[in-house]
Amino acid sequence: MNQQIDQLAADNIRALAVAMVEKANSGHPGGPMGGADFMHILYSEFFNYDPADMHWPFRDRFFMDAGHLSTLMYAQYYLLGSYKKEDIANFRQWESVTPGHPEVDVARGIENTSGPLGQGHTMGVGAAIAAKFLQARFGDWMNHKIYGFISDGGVQEEISQGAGRIAGHLGLNNFIMFYDANDVQLSSKTDEVTSEDTAKKYEAWGWKVVTIDGHDHDQIRKALADANAETEKPTLIIGQTIMGKGCVTADGESYEGHTELHGKPIGDTGADYEMTLKNLGADVDNPFDIFRNVAEFYEDVLGRKRADAHAKKKEIDAWRVENMELSSKLDSFFDGKLPELDFGSIAQKDGQATRAASSNVLAYLAENVENMIVSSADLSNSDKTDGFLKKTSILKKGDFSGAFLQAGVAELTMAAIANGIALHGGIIPVVATFFVFSDYMKPAIRLSAIQELPVKFVWSHDAFRVGEDGPTHQPIEQEAQIRLLEKLKNHSHEQSFVALRPADSQETNVAWKMAMENKKTPTGLILSRQNIKDVPAQSGNRYEEALGAEKGGYLVQEVNDPDIILIANGSEVSTLVDASKLLEEKKGLKVNIASIPSEGIFRQQSKEYQEKVIPGNKPVFGLTAGLPINLEALAGPNGKVFGLEHFGYSAPATVLDEKFGFTGDQVYTEVIEFLNK
Repeated sequence: MNQQIDQLAADNIRALAVAMVEKANSGHPGGPMGGADFMHILYSEFFNYDPADMHWPFRDRFFMDAGHLSTLMYAQYYLLGSYKKEDIANFRQWESVTPGHPEVDVARGIENTSGPLGQGHTMGVGAAIAAKFLQARFGDWMNHKIYGFISDGGVQEEISQGAGRIAGHLGLNNFIMFYDANDVQLSSKTDEVTSEDTAKKYEAWGWKVVTIDGHDHDQIRKALADANAETEKPTLIIGQTIMGKGCVTADGESYEGHTELHGKPIGDTGADYEMTLKNLGADVDNPFDIFRNVAEFYEDVLGRKRADAHAKKKEIDAWRVENMELSSKLDSFFDGKLPELDFGSIAQKDGQATRAASSNVLAYLAENVENMIVSSADLSNSDKTDGFLKKTSILKKGDFSGAFLQAGVAELTMAAIANGIALHGGIIPVVATFFVFSDYMKPAIRLSAIQELPVKFVWSHDAFRVGEDGPTHQPIEQEAQIRLLEKLKNHSHEQSFVALRPADSQETNVAWKMAMENKKTPTGLILSRQNIKDVPAQSGNRYEEALGAEKGGYLVQEVNDPDIILIANGSEVSTLVDASKLLEEKKGLKVNIASIPSEGIFRQQSKEYQEKVIPGNKPVFGLTAGLPINLEALAGPNGKVFGLEHFGYSAPATVLDEKFGFTGDQVYTEVIEFLNK
């Protein structure tokens, strides 16, 4: 313990943060200046990882919530050798590895993409759940910690309530969060926004809470030591810090604590950039240098990290020798390997709702996939994730032997937790709610897509046929919103999201097969509440035919030289089957019917295949229970799509089908009118 070098290192972090923002002429310098002391003590003394093996599965993990404080992370990892000087100097520039808000980059120490406040620490809660789940199966040697860093804004975001409640309820003593309480927000002081007692709030949720001077290294050290020793509760360390710690004016007078220091270069405030650098001990002409004594100190730190990791790995190796079967299973979990699964063997009743079919698949997965955590927003008996729950037990404080997370009514929190579980690795997260409430989940769905996480979203009650619950519960525009993500590329140039709306039970089996095999991006399954007629099998084996869904779209009814192509997904496919019978009987028309559960995947197929399913020289009629835009691109400029362009109404599903025009007879009439035009 060397107070002089600790202060020098913290000031080096402050100077680097200030210089990065000043050069970029963009960013948030004040917060990193306040959080520098905590970061230095955490990483130099407590944080366990292997600098030579950054992807080591059993490392501690740091989840940043306040993504606008990215320079705090970049500066800290620069001291640890993960970034080069030019990386720091190119903050926020094109193709730099130091973007304005942190983006997942485990090789450099960045565990999560953050920026939308509240989600970063909630992903940390998910990672802590994942670690507890694995520890329950493989042993107490798996004792790594998950650290979070949150700001006033993150505490205020509503998602923090869900994260705090669940972490406390589950007793996640492996989760330690630092709250950078500097009383300053982007546009105001915190006391203009809130007067709540944050400590009491977290204590009420079941957290251990300690309040410290966030610049006193001994207090930080003790708080972290106590948090690491805690066996029952997650810990919140409220660090009372100063916004812009170390900022001075041109006259050398203190200019700390001002709101304007939050969100713009300090040279554009009442503080002076060069005098502040000098006050922090930096070379004004070389602001991106690591101080010589700090560089030497961190060389020793890195040596200790490598030695500690080596010792831990020897402990793990000894466990592996004594537990070879478990060891192999653990490796398969982290490698993302699935056991042999036979989705065609899953028995399904005739004419059932696709949510019920999904329940049967989940029951099968519960018995065959040991590293899944399924969660529902207080709807397991309605979204039918109880098929999984009946085969396992819930996660609870002191007992993580189960595999079902009862999230309560907290869709956004649940989805962000799933992202954290996926980021931790080793576990397949599944989350479920009604499709209309995907609206609550959108921010986390978006981050799931950006981070390329294979989370499985299960959305039941997929259309207006929710019926009596009325317009608040009847999804109309939700499918169009979700399918926009299928048109959006991620940074790996892949379709950023896969949305699957299966037409019947066997197509649901295939949709789950696709979801489980998709390890690159999130997948959403959109499932019906009401029973659906099974699509007739032309060959006698409906499952084998439904495998055509793996191409995003396929013909469920095919004739030579059809007069018209009917397209849909979900329950509307069976309605088209009814309509096609009338078209054949009454008009002698030859009809092809295509089920298109995922336009995004369908568009990835060869032009020849797409043309075979939906020929460009034939009339195309689409049917959707949502907005017509769901299918308009597939129908083409000369096609027609019949859908809804208004909210739903409260009435039984069969009545709504009749009123809205979704019966075989009514669709027959629509098709004839379209052909006559």
